[in-house]
Amino acid sequence: MITPALRSTRPGRAAQDESTTAWALAARGGDAVAVDHFVRALHRDVRRYVAHLCADPQAVDDLAQDTFLRALGSLHRFEGRSSARAWLLAIARRAVTDSYRYAAARPRLSDVTDWQLAVERAQPRGLPGFEDGIALLDLLAALPEERRQAFVLTQLLGLSYAEAAGVANCRVGTVRSRVARAREALLNELDEPART
Repeated sequence: MITPALRSTRPGRAAQDESTTAWALAARGGDAVAVDHFVRALHRDVRRYVAHLCADPQAVDDLAQDTFLRALGSLHRFEGRSSARAWLLAIARRAVTDSYRYAAARPRLSDVTDWQLAVERAQPRGLPGFEDGIALLDLLAALPEERRQAFVLTQLLGLSYAEAAGVANCRVGTVRSRVARAREALLNELDEPART
């Protein structure tokens, strides 16, 4: 059952939708006055809808403006099959969605004045550095070729023993043996400076 209050507002809304749709169709034809009426009639609704969708109150005006720019740019495709209000609010929804996508893809600004120090503090600690990498390369270079290959494939590249055996064209047991001997040799080399 429709209450009398709702009955009186529905014809007004329908008449307003008809007039805004007519202004949109006239604006499509190049009528500057119709463009002005179209924008003025729907600006409040667009702002309200964008404010509802958007979490940033400072972005509401920009998103409403973006909505109208998009709408006016594609007005030539508007055929009036739906009301201009529904068409414009769909454009507003896409504008807000696009703004979220754009913000998610953009790097965020830091409110820290010394951002370099903040980045340095965020770096992981205790990882091998450049010198450790050079030392590891020197130790690996001292290994015989077959042992170095088996060790690198399984321990550094993360291949399974079976996958490493396929790469090295040997049996799995041979890879296991080579890796064990490489580990033993590397540990002996690392312990040697401590002994001296």
